[in-house]
Amino acid sequence: MQAKVFNLEGQEVGKVSLDDKVFGAEYNEDLIHQAVVTYLANQRQGTKSTLTRSEVAGGGRKPWRQKGTGRARQGSIRAPQWVHGGVVFAPKPRDFEKKMNAQMRRGAFISALSAMMKEKAIVVVDNMNIDAKTKAAVKVLDALKTNRRVTVVTESVNDNAIRAFANLADASVTTADILNTYDLVVSDYVVMTKDAIKKIEEGNK
Repeated sequence: MQAKVFNLEGQEVGKVSLDDKVFGAEYNEDLIHQAVVTYLANQRQGTKSTLTRSEVAGGGRKPWRQKGTGRARQGSIRAPQWVHGGVVFAPKPRDFEKKMNAQMRRGAFISALSAMMKEKAIVVVDNMNIDAKTKAAVKVLDALKTNRRVTVVTESVNDNAIRAFANLADASVTTADILNTYDLVVSDYVVMTKDAIKKIEEGNK
């Protein structure tokens, strides 16, 4: 399998050979779904916490006698129906972590990667040597015709690229070693450098 290589002006400058095992895998929607759910669950901090009626300070005395007042019977001013009362089924800190073995994670990743390559949603560029300015990033996306949600993938940390794309709401920059299935699923286009592709292939053999 081969893919066209473009420069940052959108001109074709060559081709790059792709590993079929990484960019030509079968589509597995169930596996991709599981990987995305696992990723999102593991992003949750699980620190939300509110007080139940037993934890709210005060309310030890019955506010008024049971009968004869004409009012509804009440046992505590910290019951859930009272202002400043406790919360029913109060959320408490918990661990949302899900686990997925390395083989399944890799399978989901190359499945999503292969699907995007088949849909021509992956654009390969020879490099990402741009100025650290937003207008430079916009110019690149216009030239490559990838103006929708796009993820830029470089071989290693590229400070200029990070700064250039930082102000674009629908663009993000990541490196080949931390690119994951979720990044691919939420992107309309993925712009990769040739070096990033080599690194991805080496890491998924």
